[in-house]
Amino acid sequence: MHVDKSRFDKLHVKLFLAIAGAIAALTVAAYFVFTASFERGFIQYLNGADEARLESMIDRLADGYVRHGGWSWIAGDRDHWIEMSRESLGLPRPAAQAQSPPAQPTAPRRETPLTIDPRLMLFDADRTQLIGRPEAVTNAIFKAIAVDGRTVGYLGYVPRPEIIESIERVYLQRQRVAFGSIAIGMIGAALLLGAGLAYWLTRRIRLLARGTNALIRGEYGVRLDAPGHDELAQLARDFNVLAATLSTAQQARQQWIADIAHELRTPLAVLRAEIESLEDGVRPLDTVAVDSLGHETSRLSRLVEDLHTLAMSDLGALSYHKEPTDLAEVISDVVDVQRRVIEDTGLEIKMKVDQGARVLADETRLSQVFANLLQNNLRYTDKPGVIDIRLWRDGEHVLVNWEDTGPGVPAQDLPRLTERLYRVESSRSRAGGGSGLGLAIARAIVEGHGGRLTARASPLGGLAIEIALPAY
Repeated sequence: MHVDKSRFDKLHVKLFLAIAGAIAALTVAAYFVFTASFERGFIQYLNGADEARLESMIDRLADGYVRHGGWSWIAGDRDHWIEMSRESLGLPRPAAQAQSPPAQPTAPRRETPLTIDPRLMLFDADRTQLIGRPEAVTNAIFKAIAVDGRTVGYLGYVPRPEIIESIERVYLQRQRVAFGSIAIGMIGAALLLGAGLAYWLTRRIRLLARGTNALIRGEYGVRLDAPGHDELAQLARDFNVLAATLSTAQQARQQWIADIAHELRTPLAVLRAEIESLEDGVRPLDTVAVDSLGHETSRLSRLVEDLHTLAMSDLGALSYHKEPTDLAEVISDVVDVQRRVIEDTGLEIKMKVDQGARVLADETRLSQVFANLLQNNLRYTDKPGVIDIRLWRDGEHVLVNWEDTGPGVPAQDLPRLTERLYRVESSRSRAGGGSGLGLAIARAIVEGHGGRLTARASPLGGLAIEIALPAY
């Protein structure tokens, strides 16, 4: 017969078996422990009660020995022995000893089973048996009968057997039945509890599974209800955060692709138009036309190179050749290359850099960062304006503060300023020739050096870029 093992390899089945099985096992173990403990304790209680009752019998036997001067008064007189046993132990007399017969026949009375007197024996001081069953002597326990500190005889009795043949056994059997009923009820409750818990837990997990499958299919708008404060509710809330993050990433990717296509289309359209005008003879093929084609080609090449740089950064494949570098020299070299262009555009540059602020960095990559910042100043700062550059060491970090005068950037746009292809004013950016990748590349390079780049409003009225790099 083939058994489908996959049916048991389900979470709700495992939970049910684990919970119900554990409770059922504990219930069965408790049943056997309680039953055995009760029987053992009950028998010990009965034996202890027997010994306490025998003290009265010993006292009466001692008194009889003193009165008669020996055991002749009781030895061999079984009826007297039984009568005294019953009186000492408080047992009822047989119905046959009633003095007057009944007026009419009645049903025979069921006597209470004797529990102790058939097991009693009397011995003299030499342990010679006077009364009792000889076959029971080997199992008897002797209790001394003393008179004036002298042992004159022994009262022997046989302890209760482990399997009681009287009403006590009936009582124990009833207790077993009661314990068994309780155990069966607990096992039934365990099954119901296990099934309920398994259903409740797996129902919420199934909701998470359905939501996960929706994400796999690309349905990032799915959300789960997350009532409560337990771990599953927290997992559902985390799932919603993940779904929202994936949805945002999808939108960003779609926007990113659209922006790249737009940025590439613009210089390609210009190139195509100029080439077509040359082919149609509208424009002569002279130096001006060639320079224009070269300018658009360079713009397209820069855009492709910037995209490649960001892609390599995302993959962690952007290479850095780090060595101890004086950051003041790097900034000075970048500014000196562009100083004439800065002055021609009507901007004033102020620098306050501390010499000896060294970092472990790739000098070429950091030069690219500062060149991008300077290009932003040239494109977006109103003329006349000021570019203020400060460099200093602060403990374990080297700080660079790069500011310009207006126009500024709205506060709500500052956190997104280093996002790829993000521009506060798209038309102005295109007019300046920017693609919206410069600050994104700068941030990627700074973070690749273990630093951080943040944008804030400048007291000069424009934009301030703060860079912090680990000091060497």
